[in-house]
Amino acid sequence: MLGRTRSVALLGVEGHVVEVEAHVADGLPAFALVGLPDASLSEARDRVRAALANAGHGWPQRRVTVNLSPASLPKTGSGFDVAVAVALLAALGQVPPDSAAGTLHVGELGLDGRLRPVRGVLPAVLAGARAGVRRVVVPAADADEARLVGDVDVVAAVDLADVVLAHGGLPGRPPGRSVPVPHPVAARAGAPRPEPDLADVVGQEEARHALEVAAAGGHHLLLLGPPGAGKTMLAARLPGLLPDLDDDTAVEVTAVHSVAGTFDPRGGLLRRPPFEDPHHTASTASVVGGGTGLPRPGAASRAHRGVLFLDEAPEFRHSVLEALRQPLEHGELVIARSRGVARYPARFQLVLAANPCPCGKGGGKGLECTCTSLARRRYLQRLSGPLMDRVDLQVQVQPVSHRAIRGGPGESSAVVAGRVRAARAAQRERLAGTGWQCNGEVPGPLLRGRLRLAPPATAAIDRALDRGLLTARGYDRVLRTAWTLADLAGRSPGREEVERAVFLRTMGGAA
Repeated sequence: MLGRTRSVALLGVEGHVVEVEAHVADGLPAFALVGLPDASLSEARDRVRAALANAGHGWPQRRVTVNLSPASLPKTGSGFDVAVAVALLAALGQVPPDSAAGTLHVGELGLDGRLRPVRGVLPAVLAGARAGVRRVVVPAADADEARLVGDVDVVAAVDLADVVLAHGGLPGRPPGRSVPVPHPVAARAGAPRPEPDLADVVGQEEARHALEVAAAGGHHLLLLGPPGAGKTMLAARLPGLLPDLDDDTAVEVTAVHSVAGTFDPRGGLLRRPPFEDPHHTASTASVVGGGTGLPRPGAASRAHRGVLFLDEAPEFRHSVLEALRQPLEHGELVIARSRGVARYPARFQLVLAANPCPCGKGGGKGLECTCTSLARRRYLQRLSGPLMDRVDLQVQVQPVSHRAIRGGPGESSAVVAGRVRAARAAQRERLAGTGWQCNGEVPGPLLRGRLRLAPPATAAIDRALDRGLLTARGYDRVLRTAWTLADLAGRSPGREEVERAVFLRTMGGAA
């Protein structure tokens, strides 16, 4: 006897539909699970056996073989439990085989037969929909997340009996046992907390301008200055200047947070750019992703299409900082493990904040630094040249004066965000059909091809490149910033924008 159904294996945020087959044959009682399962999936045998028994369905005293196809694809996690149970029930004739075969099942089973929520429901249902599946069964707690995918009939099940009833079978509970009452639908999430306002930042006109340029073009930013100058305040206000995510991008971001287990589906798709600020003691795995078996997304992936802020950047481990070079260049993280390769999107804006020296007083007016020149040099050299070459804007943040504190508030985030939206709209129009969304993503061949500037405009950086003061990557990044400055001004870039872009890249003295 053979029963079939479907489930999904996740590699990174990419889902692959898996056919789950259960075969019941004569022979000594045994259970075999094949198809490259990991340890947690191999334990499904005991969970499914107990769940079927407590739901009133007997366990066959015969040889049971469950195959997860394709067998070469690594499968991990407990999300296959429900599919294994349904395939077995279909093989035993307790669930209509046609109904089971055409439905996708995702969920973990408790020993009492209840369905427990799992991570990654959104990308799993998306994978099923793209494969032509039109009906999915998920735990009731994951139903809101599954319903974010359109054109799919979502069945929310509290326990295994609900799953059987959904397929038109007969529940196997012993007489007299009460049917669990479905959990009430959770209330919609409250209004999101207001984002910090740029008007709260006192003074710092140059740094505020650099923040606006970073938001308008999607550029990476270094804020270098003494403690208390406002570096952290500025970085925390960058997401408030960014436009909302469009539909496709919102699905990408939400899928990452679903796999990471940080997504609350009650508020719908994530529409605001995320903000991640790991502590400087964070490990490489927590920032770029990792873990046993197939890796899980880290802070860099959770910041996809948003901001990754590293406060006290020189205090981070060297391995953490250098691991960011790949996503800064390619917009994704490729993490290889013995069981497979996981790819996570990681196109974020990197914001680094650093003191000018270990004591923090170097570079500020009227501040007496106690560090030696060697200590200052070693401190900033923790930010390697290859990493800093990828940072478009490197600005000096000076201590705040008493005149700035007594002065009126600066422009609000709403005002600056309006100019950012206008600049982004100009970029979308110019880059239509290229696959790029903003200037910070534009590749060098396009900058030196269709978007080539006239020789008089690039004379300064041409000389810097020839003299070895600027790398080819730095040359392209200056051009990207020049285009952003022009978009904010509503004109085409010229010599003034290029020279201003060079100044924004080097004013911190760390380039």
